[in-house]
Amino acid sequence: MIDQILAHNKAFVAQKAYEQYRTDKYPDKRLAVLSCMDTRLTELLPAALGLKNGDAKIIKNAGGLVISPFDSAMRSLIVAIYELGVEEIMVVAHTQCGACHMSYDHFHHEMIARGVSDDTLDTIRQCGIDLNRWLEGFKDTPESVRRTVETIKTHPLVPADVVVRGFIIDSVTGQLEEVS
Repeated sequence: MIDQILAHNKAFVAQKAYEQYRTDKYPDKRLAVLSCMDTRLTELLPAALGLKNGDAKIIKNAGGLVISPFDSAMRSLIVAIYELGVEEIMVVAHTQCGACHMSYDHFHHEMIARGVSDDTLDTIRQCGIDLNRWLEGFKDTPESVRRTVETIKTHPLVPADVVVRGFIIDSVTGQLEEVS
């Protein structure tokens, strides 16, 4: 698959197809969107939000979560605020999210089946990583959005004037519902 992608890329560059996507690093709408990495949202999310290339910083991870005040999603948001001029943040979860049912127990079984040893997992735990928490999903999507919004709003490095709101997007229709 990667070789096919590389072949496509070579043709893309040769045809100068990139020209329609030119922009700079600053989001025109001063917006950051934290969302899930679900493949259904790859094109649906920006289309449903009316975003084009250059409009917003889009940060994606499993579940569209901030699981810790100092995780990579939060780091990206802080950079977006201070380096890139972001003034508003949308947290956008989605319906039928796979992270809704994630659990370490499931991952543990899969990891062992793919050759990761319990000794390796024990070593990770000894380094202070709580694998149960780190790989846990959520049961309630609206509550997950509320927690992520609250974590961002109350973060000591997020200025009070940054607007943070949470939403759930329908993964089929793209309809947004605000979570209050």
